[in-house]
Amino acid sequence: DCLRELGFFPCKMEPSVWMRPNGDIYEYIATYVDDLCIAAINPQEITDTLMKKYNFKLKGTGPLSFHLGCDFFRDDDGTLCMAPRKYMDKMVQTYERMFGSKPNHKVRSPLEKGDHPELDMSTFLDEEGIQQYQSLIGAMQWAVSIGRMDITTAVMTMSGFRAAPRVGHLERVKRIYSYLSKMKCAGIR
Repeated sequence: DCLRELGFFPCKMEPSVWMRPNGDIYEYIATYVDDLCIAAINPQEITDTLMKKYNFKLKGTGPLSFHLGCDFFRDDDGTLCMAPRKYMDKMVQTYERMFGSKPNHKVRSPLEKGDHPELDMSTFLDEEGIQQYQSLIGAMQWAVSIGRMDITTAVMTMSGFRAAPRVGHLERVKRIYSYLSKMKCAGIR
């Protein structure tokens, strides 16, 4: 209701993105639960209105630097870039805590070319292994959501085994983590 009063309306393709015309451009507010990301000519005016008129308690206002697990920065020529660097570090720490070792940095791709995980006949994981597998898959799904599209196919493939993963499936997920660890600074420019 507050956004509607400010002249914003939800995007037809993505209703969590609100937009309003401002001259010959559009201004946007992306919403996610209780997080906002504003792209506008004068974002401070919008945040001031949200705080004063609607009593929003906003923190972390200012130029975009971190949002929903993703780092935002400008490169040398001023182009906005996004890369989930802190999130990748957290994922690697989780891996090290789970398995007591660092991911293998020798991998060059998320999965091996020509691999067929659906043919894997290794032993089924025990309850703890299943929980680890599901946790690792969930973290990778979020990594895809915040810009790591390079692992999308691998994550989608391995997500299909969440209910009854095998030892070989976990090894493949470890490989994806190894790839992410090696390429943790990859981003979108």
